Amino acid sequence: MGFKVVILEGRTRPGGRVKTRKMKGDGVVAAADLGGSVLTGINGNPLGVLARQMGLPLHKVRDICPLYLPDGKAVDADVDSRIEVSFNKLLDRVCKLRHSMIEEVKSVDVPLGTALEAFRSVYKVAEDSQESMLLNWHLANLEYANASLMANLSMAYWDQDDPYEMGGDHCFIPGGNERFVRALAEDLPIFYGRTVQSIRYGIDGVRVYAGGQEFCGDMALCTVPLGVLKKGSIEFVPELPQRKKDAIQRLGFGLLNKVAMLFPYNFWGGEIDTFGHLTDDPSMRGEFFLFYSYSSVSGGPLLVALVAGDAAIKFELMSPVESVKRVLNILRGIFHPKGIVVPDPVQAVCTRWGKDRFTYGSYSHVAIGSSGDDYDILAESVGDGRVFFAGEATNKQYPATMHGAFLSGMREAANMLRVARRRSLVLSDKVNNDLEKCDTLDKLFENPDLTFGNFSALFDPHSNDVGSHALIRVKFHGDKLNSSHLCLYGLITKKQAIQLSEMNGDGNRMNSLHRDFGVKLVGGKGLSNVAELLISRIKAAKPT
Repeated sequence: MGFKVVILEGRTRPGGRVKTRKMKGDGVVAAADLGGSVLTGINGNPLGVLARQMGLPLHKVRDICPLYLPDGKAVDADVDSRIEVSFNKLLDRVCKLRHSMIEEVKSVDVPLGTALEAFRSVYKVAEDSQESMLLNWHLANLEYANASLMANLSMAYWDQDDPYEMGGDHCFIPGGNERFVRALAEDLPIFYGRTVQSIRYGIDGVRVYAGGQEFCGDMALCTVPLGVLKKGSIEFVPELPQRKKDAIQRLGFGLLNKVAMLFPYNFWGGEIDTFGHLTDDPSMRGEFFLFYSYSSVSGGPLLVALVAGDAAIKFELMSPVESVKRVLNILRGIFHPKGIVVPDPVQAVCTRWGKDRFTYGSYSHVAIGSSGDDYDILAESVGDGRVFFAGEATNKQYPATMHGAFLSGMREAANMLRVARRRSLVLSDKVNNDLEKCDTLDKLFENPDLTFGNFSALFDPHSNDVGSHALIRVKFHGDKLNSSHLCLYGLITKKQAIQLSEMNGDGNRMNSLHRDFGVKLVGGKGLSNVAELLISRIKAAKPT
């Protein structure tokens, strides 16, 4: 939009929570998305538009998702279907309950998990072992969607963004989402390894201190994750408004982790994109509960296991070797009984988004006591249009998504342009006013009341008192003024103007003006209110 822009990036790569890792070994290669991976709904999705502009194919994530019991046996399809229906009914009942609660008591909120468990108990849902494991799998899937434990989610507003969901298929981008990042970062001046310590803002602009350097600009756009704002890693001077600080604390920022494994060959079959695994330990229901097959899009036999909920937190305390071993035990439990050998992976990567100092988590959710309004508060600019905020946690309609982050950037680009235009109009008005004032003074001094050397004086037309105010002008000429002249003004008394006129030489007059009268000459726009009032009276008294 015509702005001169620089980007300060703490990491040594662009993309933030979009990270594609190239994995290889034993003649196989694959691109693994360790952060944002799925385009959640392609209809109207700006990333879908971007993919088409870049000529990237889209791979629809197929709906078939077989589930397996802890002993490796497939879950009975009828039981699976029945529990899924029951789970959705539980959510509907919670939804009806909260509407009546919010109408009666405006500020009531409880954990979503508590409400669901209460209804599960009342309606006796999932009472046998297999049904209970299935229900826990659906709860783990919900914790994955929100990157948080059910105990942390607001019953009242956890799904406030549902009405805005993008329609259409969920899709993968072959080669990974880094392809978007590379295209968007092309030809941009990005300073890598610049961790921002401080953002100072005021009427004269913004100063950002990062990596021992100071960067100055008219405006700054802060796109750090909510986890970084919660941690207080960046100092804002002046401090952020209390309203924004409260919203930062209220909104939730949770955790999702992954284990990406590249195998020497695809042993799980190419007809599915997802499959799930149940556990009989409810506290670990999110551990490797869902597997994504990227064989059709990554370029190689790649499986990614998801870790959600409480398990995602415990996962970061476990060694990567132990984590991969546990995943392999699950896979072998599923495939060995079918006579399928599960080989060791040629390479495996475990994420640690919670320990990453540039994120401290994965993505936002509506926590207990929060609401969708907090996303809007996070999006508000501060410092009268000096510091702006973007990122998934500033997008009420599309939080926790890549397209939500992308759209928030577009939104702030428009906001910054609007502020810049408004500011330039104000500046233009000021310049015009200053020019108009200079024209007025030039006209008034065409017929001064007193002239001596390079001095001229205008008297108050409403008073003959020698103590009344007078406006003096001193005209300076010189080589450096390009054969033009500079005019400075001062407010003195009529008596002082007469005294100056009786002196010999402008040098003596200037000395007397500063030494004896204590007058400091200024430009036309630096005159005091008293001088402005005198000019108005002189102007009104002059014939038009």
